[in-house]
Amino acid sequence: MSETATLSRLPDLISLAEEGSSEKRRALLRELTDHFFGSPQRTETETALYDTVLDRLAADMETAVRAELSARFSTAPDAPHTLIRRLANDEAAVAGAVLAASPVLTDDDLLGVVRRHGQDHLRAVSARPTVSEAVSDVIVERGDDETLGTLLRNDGARLSRKASEAAVERAKSNPALHEATVSRATLPPDLLNDMYFVVEARLRTRILEQNARLDPGLLESALAAGRARVATDDGALPADYSECLAYVEELKAAGQLSPQMLARFLRSGAKGGGRTSFLIALAQLADIDFHTARQIVERRELDALAVVCKAADLDRALFLTYAVVLLNDDGDAMAKAHSYARMYADLSKEAALRTLRFWRMRRGAVAA
Repeated sequence: MSETATLSRLPDLISLAEEGSSEKRRALLRELTDHFFGSPQRTETETALYDTVLDRLAADMETAVRAELSARFSTAPDAPHTLIRRLANDEAAVAGAVLAASPVLTDDDLLGVVRRHGQDHLRAVSARPTVSEAVSDVIVERGDDETLGTLLRNDGARLSRKASEAAVERAKSNPALHEATVSRATLPPDLLNDMYFVVEARLRTRILEQNARLDPGLLESALAAGRARVATDDGALPADYSECLAYVEELKAAGQLSPQMLARFLRSGAKGGGRTSFLIALAQLADIDFHTARQIVERRELDALAVVCKAADLDRALFLTYAVVLLNDDGDAMAKAHSYARMYADLSKEAALRTLRFWRMRRGAVAA
């Protein structure tokens, strides 16, 4: 049918919109849809008529027909706005196609959807080619973890600083979100490093690699952003902290606080304050806070200890000594320690130093 003939048929099609038969109305809806896509040149009046009539007809159709309509119009840049907005607020089986792709939907439309509807709607919006910060803020606030994962994996979704912080806090407690969070290209570097102590070794390696590639200017701005949010209260100090601190300071003043001395502290364990003295000395050696050092040792985070030792220019033999002592209650301690020693050898000092700068933020915040 020619464009002229198609346009001349429009008034007749619109007049049939009052037809009472469901079957005829379904056929009319499909013919009007074909008519719309077959008429690229339309007047404003014709466009408005399409919008009104298609919207009215769609309201009376069953789910399968509305879903077909949603799929047909989902990528059309000139799709009728009223119709698209109706479909976007329909049940999930209908709304999904237009929510995920329609360029006609405005931020106001999308905000209305993500504030009122459930997770299926939120996930569809999270997968759009682009998602604004305003829309992402609501999704992070209202979305469940599956929805959050969809949003984090979408490089076209922009997240505000506040939303990124909230997303990372949630990701820390859900391993299913670890990969999506660490892999997110636009995640602020200080928040990326917040994930270090909760993710598996494979993802820790990825964090170290990203730290090594980080632009110096971006590194400085990331450190500044991180210092602004680091909490200054990380928990109570051990009862022997003051006594051990005085002893460590005394050794330092006498020039006797060596890496070998740290190994002696570690071997003595809790007896005589050896563990606390080791933690204080390690924190001072690496210029990190006591609580970060304690976390590394108490959780036996040997890859993190490798970062500290590499940044402090300790040789691999000393790191291996620390690792074996920390793993001394493990029947396979030596084999595990040697595997960490290989990781230590592969770790670049630049990556270690940059990673350590993020860990030092906490110490800087406490000192402030």
